[in-house]
Amino acid sequence: MSAEGNRKGPADTHALVFTTAYRRFSPVVLGYLKARGVEDAEAVTQDVFLALYPRLAELTGGIEGMRTLLFSIAHARVVDHHRARTRAPEVVEYVPDEDLRTAGSAEDDALAGSAGVLGHLAHLSDEHREVLALRVVADLSLEATAAVMQRSPGAVKQLQRRALTALRDRVSAPEVLA
Repeated sequence: MSAEGNRKGPADTHALVFTTAYRRFSPVVLGYLKARGVEDAEAVTQDVFLALYPRLAELTGGIEGMRTLLFSIAHARVVDHHRARTRAPEVVEYVPDEDLRTAGSAEDDALAGSAGVLGHLAHLSDEHREVLALRVVADLSLEATAAVMQRSPGAVKQLQRRALTALRDRVSAPEVLA
């Protein structure tokens, strides 16, 4: 085999970078999408990575550049999801009094631990939920979060402080503690 046969082409390099990115970031992207209320977060995670692949050739900034690009794509998918949801028919709420089951469901048991956190986050503004999801769940830097949210790092820092204060006030409210 010649030396040329051992060289990897751009497609091989893209595949390796893509595989590495998927293994490293897919759990974090999935968590971000779930925290932002995307109903089928697994499918949207796949969509985010499918949108990443053709853009690998233009990628700059190393691993942080890739993370910023991924969460910029994920943020756009979240916006798309919520816009589509406003156009969709209203979902009918579950009424426990009409449920004839005698034992709790496995789904209820599985969701019981996260319902409190998601419930508290639901009382925050969209911007507060967004900054907390990007900074805490996605673990983005101030600069990367600022790029995704199209704000300055100082504005993101202030927004994060306000979001954490609002969350703390919500969690420590007397009606929540009772």
